[in-house]
Amino acid sequence: MITSLKRSINIGFISFRFQGTDGVSLETSKWATVLEEMGHQCFYFSGLSDRPSDHSMVVKEAHFLEPENRAYYHKFFSSTQRTREETQWIHTRRVFFKKHIYSFIKEFNIELLVPQNILSFPLNIPLSMALVEVIAETAMPTIAHHHDFTWERKPLLVNSIWDYIAMAVPPHLPSVQHVVINTSASHQLARRVGVSSIIIPNVMDFENPPSGPDEYSADLREALGLDPDELFILQPTRVVQRKGIENAIELISRLGRKARLVISHASGDDGYEYEARVADFADRMGVRAIFSSERFGEHRGTTEDGKKIYSLSDAYPIADLVTYPSLIEGFGNAFLEAIYYKKPIVVNNYTIYATDIRPKGFKVIEFNDYITEKTIQDTLRILDDPSYQEELCLFNYELALRHFSYKVLRNQFHVLLANAFGLNGQ
Repeated sequence: MITSLKRSINIGFISFRFQGTDGVSLETSKWATVLEEMGHQCFYFSGLSDRPSDHSMVVKEAHFLEPENRAYYHKFFSSTQRTREETQWIHTRRVFFKKHIYSFIKEFNIELLVPQNILSFPLNIPLSMALVEVIAETAMPTIAHHHDFTWERKPLLVNSIWDYIAMAVPPHLPSVQHVVINTSASHQLARRVGVSSIIIPNVMDFENPPSGPDEYSADLREALGLDPDELFILQPTRVVQRKGIENAIELISRLGRKARLVISHASGDDGYEYEARVADFADRMGVRAIFSSERFGEHRGTTEDGKKIYSLSDAYPIADLVTYPSLIEGFGNAFLEAIYYKKPIVVNNYTIYATDIRPKGFKVIEFNDYITEKTIQDTLRILDDPSYQEELCLFNYELALRHFSYKVLRNQFHVLLANAFGLNGQ
């Protein structure tokens, strides 16, 4: 039997940012929660952070949206040839980041590194290269958690930095254990890079059911401008093209019910053209849609002008339906969240859902790339039959408890830590 380490270790999470409600930040929080429950301490290196300041090192140049990095990123991914000046910039920044990563390791006495996406996604290639060199020079035990890969994004396939991507994103080093979030990524990583990996799906704390609405969230519908007789349909994603939000709009248009689509996240990192497209499409389809990212955050709070900020845990309990019509996902955080809060969900049968989630047997409203009449009828049935809805949501919760709970994550950590430090390591 593999058991926990007999001592506490200091773990260093490294990424572009640890802030907000993006999938990487959320999963990092879950990993840290479980690792701390196991007796370890977690520290953070990033370009943007909302983690405790006494456990963090913030180097603004690490963030992929830092202006200079963003400017070079656009150069690298718009041509197949780079200039000598661009190469020099990469190496100047690589040296800069190495210095800070070594300082991070020394300041917090880091014994295990956990890079989050920076060894699989080339948003800041000098940072990725710097970390690979540090790992190679120190043989530091590393658990590289990969959420996305270069080959999964068409805009990244034309670039002038394939040599560096091949070296660092991801690397092939003996002290690095690779963790991916789905079976497709595991197969591709083995085929393309020649390294094995452990699959750890995204998880939720299903062992501890959520609390219901409280006094703080009692006015959320009113704050969002929903009428008392209006369905609250939640789209809990960023506004980026691969989320397929047009399908949610078409669904609402065809339901024939008074409903509002509440889009909880911002447009993300790809600009605002798609947001304009979604707004225009909603107008054309006669659907009331609101972009409400300014009212939602990872935690409750207030805006600069004094308005309440709600968390997604405030929105889910009072939503009537969750839409998740994504075309591409690395896994599916919003899917698990809907199951956790026992809400009916409409989901597109995207690839990873089809291979890693659907076979578990979840009972949800599914469609294949476009809304059909069956999608509409299935949605109306679950909205109009509360007992049927409750039965399905409870079934889904129990299923997720077995497959996507913190217990699954905890068991995998026992294996990963034993691999890094030895069985019952001291």
